[in-house]
Amino acid sequence: MDLDLDSAREAFERSTDFTVGIEEEFALLEPTELGLTSRFEELGAAAAADPALAGSIAGELIASEIEIRSGRGEDLASALLAQRDLRRRLFSLAAEHHVSLGATGTHPWSDYRDQRIIDTEHYRRVEQGLKYVAWRNNAFSLHVHVGVQGADRAVLVCDRLRPVLPLVLAISASSPFLDGRDSGLHSARTQIFTRSFPRCGVPDAFGSWEAFGRYIEFLVRTRSIVEYTQVWWSVRPHFAFGTVEVRICDAQPTAGESEGLASLLVACVAQAARDIDAGVPWIDLPPRMIEENVWRALRFGLDGELIDFERGETYPAAEAVERLLKWTEPVRSELGIEVALPALNAAQRQRRMVESGLSIVEIFAAVVAETRDTYAGALRSTAEVSR
Repeated sequence: MDLDLDSAREAFERSTDFTVGIEEEFALLEPTELGLTSRFEELGAAAAADPALAGSIAGELIASEIEIRSGRGEDLASALLAQRDLRRRLFSLAAEHHVSLGATGTHPWSDYRDQRIIDTEHYRRVEQGLKYVAWRNNAFSLHVHVGVQGADRAVLVCDRLRPVLPLVLAISASSPFLDGRDSGLHSARTQIFTRSFPRCGVPDAFGSWEAFGRYIEFLVRTRSIVEYTQVWWSVRPHFAFGTVEVRICDAQPTAGESEGLASLLVACVAQAARDIDAGVPWIDLPPRMIEENVWRALRFGLDGELIDFERGETYPAAEAVERLLKWTEPVRSELGIEVALPALNAAQRQRRMVESGLSIVEIFAAVVAETRDTYAGALRSTAEVSR
């Protein structure tokens, strides 16, 4: 049970600004046909021989998925260094067991009805509570934790990030295919997860830890949740770690994109915290307005348009990276954060391959090869990824 609000508040009071943790989810794939394969328990048992890896992998609902966690880095650079080592270890272990790894937001064709829920108390509870919603959620994502000192400040950071989240989603979109079809979306993962799970998506603005705590107490009192992990918002204060956790991103097919996106997320959290400290004004947008940009991001990604709410007009979504870089320039300069992302994101590259006449199977094979080449070994340059 992780619903002790007093302990959670204390975790934030003890927290250190801008520590970083990275969590990357991978699909477990049969190596020739590249369909999902339920072998998490096998890899988990084999990882016991590697203490560094054994303590850093986790299951994520289905047995055809695995997550690696960097643990706490004192800064972004140390978290990235730890994650690179864990990736190499995981990809080596998977190869030894004849398992391939995929890193798109959804699997393009494997049937969700064939996937097995991991047999743990937590995931039995998830399945019992959600049924079809849990079964349908065969999705893969990138989560980034950033330390924020002070419980009220952490809630205010989440509040300020609400209108930023759709831009991040558009940038991270990597899942145009689902159920063997071109979904017409850029992030089908967002549709089957964020729009299906309860207590998911962009949260309300709470304004203070006290207001946030009252809502969590309400959920507990009404038996809506029994553990805080049942709050699946796209950004949330994390009770155990004293971090703000950003959870809206699709998994990234290349290591360079994953690192570039993680760097951007750290910068966004840190800039929001610095803006709070400086008393920079902000607009508390109603959920219905932010939702318009969430829809645009998951439907059209960086190929569409987003809404500038201050101006009351639209702009090309391709400007999202530039806008976030401009906003975060002060803190990126302060912390030495560099953000490198390709000219076309993962969903755009896959869409261009569709337009060239390649099949979904051929496209996914090419993406899995990119994943293997970049996560398992040395990073390729951003220029190489974008070609």
